[in-house]
Amino acid sequence: MCALFGWLDYKHIIPYKVLKKLTQALANAAEERGTDAAGIAYIRDKRVTIYKRPKPAHKIRFNAPDGTTAIMGHTRLTTQGNQKFNQNNHPFPGHADRDFAFAHNGVLYNDAELRKANNLPETNIETDSYVAVQLIEQQKKLDFDSLKNMAETVQGNFTFTVLDEDNSLYIIKGSNPMCLLHFEVLGIYFYASTESIMKNALKKVGMLNFPYTKIETVHGDILRIDSKGFLSRSKFEGKEDFRYDSFMRYYDDWEDNYYTQHEEMLLEMCNCYGVDKDDVLLLLDYGYTADEIEDMLCDYSLITDTIKAITGEEDDSDFFVGI
Repeated sequence: MCALFGWLDYKHIIPYKVLKKLTQALANAAEERGTDAAGIAYIRDKRVTIYKRPKPAHKIRFNAPDGTTAIMGHTRLTTQGNQKFNQNNHPFPGHADRDFAFAHNGVLYNDAELRKANNLPETNIETDSYVAVQLIEQQKKLDFDSLKNMAETVQGNFTFTVLDEDNSLYIIKGSNPMCLLHFEVLGIYFYASTESIMKNALKKVGMLNFPYTKIETVHGDILRIDSKGFLSRSKFEGKEDFRYDSFMRYYDDWEDNYYTQHEEMLLEMCNCYGVDKDDVLLLLDYGYTADEIEDMLCDYSLITDTIKAITGEEDDSDFFVGI
């Protein structure tokens, strides 16, 4: 599957450097659900800006400019549409009564039928997700009604996110997971496809020391968070999808056979050396061989220095002193 992640900052009290680190940390953590491509969308001078590449997130530097107040991100596990052609990767641009960016976690099964039935324009984007963008555009409006219509028209498993030119974030929650946290003291919302992605990222900059509220979302919810932090809700009629289980069986088989026996051994044994499994996975994805990582395990400082060099991470928790 893929992963969605991002944030919306409505009080503007968190330093830019911290927000930049948080974006990268969220993207890196979201690799647990896809490493084929990654991208973000943000608003600059009222214009939707999308930056995406056919690479794992940790090999990309996400540098939204100072003053950015919302980020909508995606990491991809390819199911349809070759990721080497960057137009197939998320987020996608769209335009209804305003410009927007769109991202999807899941698989849609009736995209070809919908394009034909609705006489949607031809496109060079091969990804099934893009039909949802076209359905919104066809209604010439981005609001709860157009999102409800889109969500009830597509078939498959999904959670969608949309960021519009006014820095309003929409979350359309289908059968796929979503975790949404609100840090009211700091004036910021964070979201990610799973709680593990969220907490792995937030702990890197010490944000889990602040109080937060977990906002519950269920299948059929449409949430809108505007640039002032006001959250409103609507609903669509959720449908059960029986093809989801068969896709997950395919994904689980693929994941089980992804690593070699030597790599599996490293993943099993790394905790004995005080090294997290996620760090070994990061090194493998970055191109280090199992033999090289095994040598590193004997020198804890070497492996931690290598991880810091890859991610460019440093401790930013003292940025929050006095907030």
